[in-house]
Amino acid sequence: MEEMKKLNHHRQTPRFAWHCCVVLFSVFTVSATAHQAFDYADALTKSLLYFESQRSGRLPYNQRVTWRDHSGLTDGLEQGVDLVGGYYDAGDHVKFGLPMAFTVTMLSWGIIEFRDQIANAGELDHSLEAIKWGTDYFIKAHTSPNVLWAEVGDGDTDHYCWQRPEDMTTSRQAYKVDQKNPGSDLAGETAAAMAAASIVFKKTNPHYSHLLLHHAQQLFEFGDKYRGKYDGSVGVVKSYYASVSGYMDELLWAALWLYEATDNEEFLKYVINKAHCFGGIGWAITEFSWDVKYAGIQIMASKLLEKEKHKHHAHVLKQYRSKAEYYLCSCLNKNNANDNIDRTPGGLLYIRQWNNMQYVSTAAFLLTVYSDFLRDSNKRLDCPAGTVEHGEILHFAKSQVDYILGSNPMNTSYLVGYGPKYPTRVHHRGASIVSYRENKGFIGCTQGYDNWYSREEPNPNVLVGALVGGPDCQDNFMDQRDNYMQTEACTYNTAPLVGVFAKLLHLEDSHEPQLVASS
Repeated sequence: MEEMKKLNHHRQTPRFAWHCCVVLFSVFTVSATAHQAFDYADALTKSLLYFESQRSGRLPYNQRVTWRDHSGLTDGLEQGVDLVGGYYDAGDHVKFGLPMAFTVTMLSWGIIEFRDQIANAGELDHSLEAIKWGTDYFIKAHTSPNVLWAEVGDGDTDHYCWQRPEDMTTSRQAYKVDQKNPGSDLAGETAAAMAAASIVFKKTNPHYSHLLLHHAQQLFEFGDKYRGKYDGSVGVVKSYYASVSGYMDELLWAALWLYEATDNEEFLKYVINKAHCFGGIGWAITEFSWDVKYAGIQIMASKLLEKEKHKHHAHVLKQYRSKAEYYLCSCLNKNNANDNIDRTPGGLLYIRQWNNMQYVSTAAFLLTVYSDFLRDSNKRLDCPAGTVEHGEILHFAKSQVDYILGSNPMNTSYLVGYGPKYPTRVHHRGASIVSYRENKGFIGCTQGYDNWYSREEPNPNVLVGALVGGPDCQDNFMDQRDNYMQTEACTYNTAPLVGVFAKLLHLEDSHEPQLVASS
C-alpha cells in the first residue's frame, strides 16, 4: 500500500543551511489573482473549526463538526492511566505529543499577540476551546512530576488501516518518558505549551492558569534534569516525529515561555546563560517548525531587548536578535544570495517537498509578530540586501496568506472549505469515509482501503479549515487522496494562521495604511 511508504511523517530533516529547489525568481512574483479581496473573517472561523475535526475523546455538547463522533475512549486503559482526549495530528489516529504541544503553543502565542483582534472577530471563545482541548489532555498525560505520556497509538499498525476514528481497531498502546527514559524535547515543548496557555487563561480562568503553570514548571525541571531526546526513549516515534534538532531548542523555548508567564528572573538567566551552548545564538535557521524552535526563540528574545530591565543582558539578547533577523531576512529574500529561502514561481516560500505549508504558516506568523514589534518600537529591519520597513514585512506575510487562500497559479485555496475551489480529496481517514453519525455500520481496515481510500469521488466530509501540505516547487498541486505529501493536513499547519487571519482582518476593518508593497 502507498500508505505504508510513509517515513518521516509530514516532514524530513530540518533545514539549516541547504536548499531544496532552485530559486526561480529572486523577486516576489505575483499571480494573476493577487488583487482579489479575501474574507479573512471566514478564514479565521474555518481555521478554528478544523481543530474540532481533529478531536479525540468524548466530544462535547457544543461540537460544531457534526460528522465526527466519540473516539479513543479507552486510551491509556491498558496502562492504567486516563489518556482520553487530545488531538489527532493529521489524517491518521495516533496522538503524537510533540506536534500536539507545538500546535497548542502556537495557538496560545496567536492569542497572546492578537487577542483583541480575535475577540473583535467573535472567535475568542472558540480559540480558547481549541487550546483547552489540548491542555486538558496534557494535564492528564503528566501523571507525576517526572512522567509524561508521549504517544497513544502506533504509527506502523495505524498505517495498515483506513478507518474512521470511531471504528478504530488498531493498537492504542501508550508510551511515556520518565527519569530512566528521558524526553527533554517533549517535556520542554509541553512545558512551553502549558506556560503559554497559562498566560492566555490568566484573566478569564485564573485557577486553570495557575494549574497549567504548575505543570509547566514541573515539566521544565524534569526535562532539564533528565536530559535526552524523546525518540531515543520512544523508538516507535522515529519514523514519524523524530527530534532531529535535539532538545536544546525546546529547553530554551520552555524557559522563555516560563519567563513570559512568571516574570521570574531565573528563567531568563537560563535563556541567557545557555544561549551559546544550547545553540540559541549559534544556529542561523531558515525554518520554524514543530521540531526546530530556534527562530521562535530568537524572535521572542529580540523583543525583550526593548525593555529597560533587560539592558544588562543586552549583549546576549542582541545576538539572539541577529539570528532572528537572519531568519526574517531569509524569508524576505534580503539575505546574501545563498542564505535566502527558495520560492516557487508564484512566490510561495519553499522549504521542502513534504508538507511545505507548515513552514509557510509559521513564517507568516513570525513575520507578522516582528512587523508589529518594529512598528511599536519605531524600528526597521536591517538586512544585507537593504533596510526593510515594518509595513513591507507585513505585506510579505500577507502575500503568503493570500497565496494560501487562492492567490496562486492554480487559483485554488489550500485552506480546505474556503473559497470556490479547494482540495476535495484530502488524505484524511475520517473525512474520506461516510460519517459515523450517518452510517454506524462498522468499517474495517481493508474495507476502508478498498471502498473509500481508492475512490475517485471527493471526500464525503469536508475537513473545513485544514491547511494541506500544498504545491510543489513549481506551484503544481494534485488533489488526490494518495498524494499525502500534498493533500494531508496537520494541526500545526493551521495553528499559526489563527492569529494572522485575525490581524489581517483587523487591518482591513480599520483601514490602517500598514501594508507597503515590496520593492
